Amino acid sequence: MSDVHDRETRSRNMAAIRSSGTRPEMMVRQGLHRAGYRFRLQDRRLPGRPDLVLRKYNAVIFVHGCFWHRHACPMFHWPRTRQAFWQDKLTKNAERDQKAVTRLTEAGWRCAVVWECALKGRNKKAPGLVIEILSDWLTSDLPRLEIQGESGAAD
Repeated sequence: MSDVHDRETRSRNMAAIRSSGTRPEMMVRQGLHRAGYRFRLQDRRLPGRPDLVLRKYNAVIFVHGCFWHRHACPMFHWPRTRQAFWQDKLTKNAERDQKAVTRLTEAGWRCAVVWECALKGRNKKAPGLVIEILSDWLTSDLPRLEIQGESGAAD
């Protein structure tokens, strides 16, 4: 099946997709800031360049898009065009995510992942609930946290 856009339009669409400052990331940032948490953004010195770094809590938070990070949820669908390209790209993204979390954990960081489906779509959680879950995790000793939409379980 061919693409519905010509090369220029597709290129322009793909270039407009941001890696930071996305709506889900902004929801998490604003909610945590209102709750009194202070953080740094996109620390390039850390593996995986976490979206939020809370040194006081020795914690990092990733806000992952379900498509780009290959989350097994209703929001993720394999593209129908250029399947080999997308399988390779998205698989490498997921592997890189796992390596980053492993390296961060080995370095003593606590890691949380907030999936896009937790904040968008039919199965989303209330934004206040996501912030409450993150806040509870930050003040705990738990090393890992994963928050996803209602259709899947959260650890």
